[in-house]
Amino acid sequence: MREISFVDTTMRDGHQSLWATRMKTAHMLPIATVIDEAGFLAAELMGTVHFDACLRYLREDPWERIRLLAEALPNTPLRALIRSKSLTSFNIVPDSVIKLWIERCAANGIRHLMIFDALHDWSNLSKSVAVAKAVGIEVVVPLVYSLSPVHTDEFYARKTAEMIKMLNPDSVMIKDSIGLLTPERTKTLVPTIKGQIGDLPLEMHSHCTTGLAPLCCLDSVALGVDIIDTCVSPLANGPSHPSIENMIMNLRRLGYTPKADEEAVKKMAEHFRYVAKREGKPMGAPVEYDLFQYIHQVPGGMISNLEFMLSERGMGHRLEEVLEEISVIREEWGYPVMITPFSQLVGTQAVLNVLLGERYKVATEEGIRYVLGHYGKTPAPVEPNVLDRITGLPEAKGLIDWEQPQPSIEDLRKEVGRPGISDDELLLRVLFSEEHVEATISAGPIKTDYPRGDKPVMALIHELTKQKDVSRIHVQKKGFSLSLKKGAP
Repeated sequence: MREISFVDTTMRDGHQSLWATRMKTAHMLPIATVIDEAGFLAAELMGTVHFDACLRYLREDPWERIRLLAEALPNTPLRALIRSKSLTSFNIVPDSVIKLWIERCAANGIRHLMIFDALHDWSNLSKSVAVAKAVGIEVVVPLVYSLSPVHTDEFYARKTAEMIKMLNPDSVMIKDSIGLLTPERTKTLVPTIKGQIGDLPLEMHSHCTTGLAPLCCLDSVALGVDIIDTCVSPLANGPSHPSIENMIMNLRRLGYTPKADEEAVKKMAEHFRYVAKREGKPMGAPVEYDLFQYIHQVPGGMISNLEFMLSERGMGHRLEEVLEEISVIREEWGYPVMITPFSQLVGTQAVLNVLLGERYKVATEEGIRYVLGHYGKTPAPVEPNVLDRITGLPEAKGLIDWEQPQPSIEDLRKEVGRPGISDDELLLRVLFSEEHVEATISAGPIKTDYPRGDKPVMALIHELTKQKDVSRIHVQKKGFSLSLKKGAP
């Protein structure tokens, strides 16, 4: 029976999809030894958005998070994700920063990198992949799935062949971030890509936004996919990934051997279910099929953000109008894949067009950069009239002949003006808000004390010992009795 491996995305994409990227390091560490026993090919830990969330909301040093988890999972490679030229935000960053970022990922404990470009402009990734390989990191390069007249099987065949020739990745991924794959398209797309990659491993990464991802993953295995991205059940489904529990059950029934320790998976699920309940976080649930998803192609988390943005202006009832406008802009802009940063660029422009009552009356700097090709070659040409309208705006004048500055790390050190700081801190100060970096440094080391949710008795004792008005604890259940007294030797 053919073995199928898993990449666990619970600590990265799972909580990014369901908890707005708010999982704390303390939520992960108590169960890390169990994750390390589960037999995963890799465990996803960080995307660049997680660096921002750590600093902005959690006041945790993201580099420290990597070090703590790398030490706790010595047998399981940690994976991080970086995106092309924009890296951490919508800004295009210098090559020197991307190079140092990858080097520091390796130094702090990252052993796998998913490096992607949603435009499939591989020239954007050639330097990043070379740096990663030079520091001993395994590289997986995704083909980002989308629906448009451009994104045909022939397109993906051509882009796969170009990728293999230009980048020589260690493995290849089908990255269905929006959950648009159907079983029918899976049956043509997977063989198309397999025909171009030879013996390289092929990984399937699909979200359950339309409810079809579990079936597409199972179908892809029959067509030659070797690796499935999953979460444990409390952080699976909805806009997240299929649950590993469901994948194990169905793969075994289909005659495959899932490479995962089911007892460890069960303990992981119990722990994160406990965390969700304790922290008031949602748990994933299967969603109903929604045909409109294939028209606007907006990721699930972004829809809620759009609705919030509109509601703040008393325009919540115009959400569907904005989604319709998104589908029009996407066609005019040459069919960008609707994932970060392009989903936000298109979505923001749609909101502006609808609320101002005039299309392209204004445009964001990032939107202007996109149509000018600063992020890379667009999948199809931008509609000429739209390009003329946007580049004729006053805010476009300084961007038409723009060339990306390429300061050295030494130049950036001088600009930051803090001699002696580490490379890790330098990167944070270059790429993120000074306010958030200072607040995180002031917060001190990451707090790691948290109960282990798969051991309910120990979790209860842990909670009770934190209570200031409790002096004695007695726990009794069948075959077990424990008494504790605070201050007792």
